[in-house]
Amino acid sequence: MSDNTLAIVMVFIGLFLVGGVFSLFRQGLKVGAAVCAVGAVLAITAGVMWW
Repeated sequence: MSDNTLAIVMVFIGLFLVGGVFSLFRQGLKVGAAVCAVGAVLAITAGVMWW
């Protein structure tokens, strides 16, 4: 895989986790949403820096 492909995959994973944050928050699972938010931030940051 090229570097750009890996960056796109990391950003996609981050966006998927952002959807999980909204879902978990709506269900009232704030701790799970916080953990998911940290993962989303890390994945998006990795994708942007990898680019």
